[in-house]
Amino acid sequence: MKIAFLSPAGAMHRYNGSFGKGIHYAPLTMTTLAALVPPELEATLVIYDETVQPIPLDLEADIAVITAITGTSPRAYKFCDYFRSRGITVFLGGVHPTLDPGEAQKHCDALFTGIADHTFPQALRDYASGSLKPTYRQSCDDVSIANRPIPRRDLLKPKAYITNNSVEAVRGCPLPCTFCAYPAAFGKNVITRPVEDVIAEIEQLNGKHILFPDVNLIADMDYAKKLFTAMIPLKKRWMGLTTSQVGFDKEFFKILEKSGCIGILIGFESVNQKSQGYIKKGVNNTENYETLVKQLHDIGVLINGCFAFGGDDDDKDVFKRTVDEVQRLRIDLPRYAILTPFPNTELHRDLEAQGRIIEHNLAMYDVEHVVFRPKNMTVDELYEGTEWAWRETYKTSSILKRINKLSPISYLTNFTYQTYADKFAHFTREVMCDNSDIPDVQVI
Repeated sequence: MKIAFLSPAGAMHRYNGSFGKGIHYAPLTMTTLAALVPPELEATLVIYDETVQPIPLDLEADIAVITAITGTSPRAYKFCDYFRSRGITVFLGGVHPTLDPGEAQKHCDALFTGIADHTFPQALRDYASGSLKPTYRQSCDDVSIANRPIPRRDLLKPKAYITNNSVEAVRGCPLPCTFCAYPAAFGKNVITRPVEDVIAEIEQLNGKHILFPDVNLIADMDYAKKLFTAMIPLKKRWMGLTTSQVGFDKEFFKILEKSGCIGILIGFESVNQKSQGYIKKGVNNTENYETLVKQLHDIGVLINGCFAFGGDDDDKDVFKRTVDEVQRLRIDLPRYAILTPFPNTELHRDLEAQGRIIEHNLAMYDVEHVVFRPKNMTVDELYEGTEWAWRETYKTSSILKRINKLSPISYLTNFTYQTYADKFAHFTREVMCDNSDIPDVQVI
């Protein structure tokens, strides 16, 4: 049996390869699923991540396993249809198929919704016995990630990522953010992996750097304290995602300093406190940002700060106020996005009820296109303000004033983002999401 794991890329990655290759980390979905293939099937496995390599149209496989988020779903569907026309059985899953299973079902032989840790191996056994089902559903509330096999990192393209050492520790986030696709697809239940399992996996990895891609590492603070206390003796250097709550707990902050943390992504979302209320991100208090940034910088932690423009409390002044604050606080690696109402989220339902959704091409749901009508500015003003923020923040003079620590990773990430900032307007205004490189087929 030959199984190919495919992850289609969005337009930005395909048209700006240097951005993806510069700071892209190894994905976990495909390597984890590959590790879950039942050994008795004696399958030959390959992985193609389109952010770092093309997906070959002459692929030789019995099964193509395809994962999709909303922004990549049109391209994923086209790959699904094409490979099915060649007689390859298509398994399809991911965040977007879970959000919209009705549409996804039309493009695959087996649809996976929810978490597929249990259903994926069963589906492979069903395929081998000739009893494959059209739909496999696994509740996100009834799943364990204990005693799981080590992801098949050996199947990834060599030297394609900033690190191959992506490790899962926590699934889920209990926060009520209205824009977030994760709880809309998988619920708000928080599942933690046994600390001993995480540590055992890390001990097997080469190199000193570890990345935790989990959506909220401190969703269970007691667990986070145990995990990062256990990491102290390993003397690794790690990066991960948290919320602005990371500075609230003094005991955890001491653990954080000793555990080898070198970088944290934080969703600051806005410098406007009213905007936090609009998206229901009550954990963010803009008055605390300066203290939090100083706390993290004092222990040598770099900050990847994320901001989203376009909320109902944003006006045309928000762009300059945000850039000024980013420079004043010296946030190491700022990232700007356009607020995006992903399907089946609370934000999408609200905007749709108001008749404000103006774009239904899902390829445009990539957080860099405007897909709804803003309240206090025009669509063009939202585009132009976001473009300006990227360019202004990533001017060489701005970078040099902002960088707190003259480290190789600071230079690499900032000047890679500078390339992206220079091309942002081209991507959002001129480059449309063209999938003509995949042949059009009709699947009955």
